[in-house]
Amino acid sequence: MPYFCYLLECADGSFYAGWTTDPTRRERQHNRGAGARYTRVHRPVRLVYVESQPDRSAAMRRELALKKLSHAQKRTLAQKKVDERDPGGSLV
Repeated sequence: MPYFCYLLECADGSFYAGWTTDPTRRERQHNRGAGARYTRVHRPVRLVYVESQPDRSAAMRRELALKKLSHAQKRTLAQKKVDERDPGGSLV
C-alpha cells in the first residue's frame, strides 16, 4: 500500500501537513469539512505538495518534520513541487 505526505495551502495562506494513502481523496475530504479540525475553518484548501513514503511509519515521521518547518520553508517546498508539475498541472 502506498503512503504519502502532503501539504495543503489553506484559503488564508497557511499550510497544513498530513499523511494519507490517497492524496486526491484526502484533499476532497478536507474541502468537504471531513478532514482535520484546522482545515474545517480554513477552507478551501489546495494540495500543493505530495511526496511518496515507503511505509506508514516513514510517512508519519515525515509529516512531523513537515509540521516543524517554518512557513517560508513550506512555501519554498510547495513552490518547488509546483515547478515540477507536468504540463497538465498534476503533481509529479
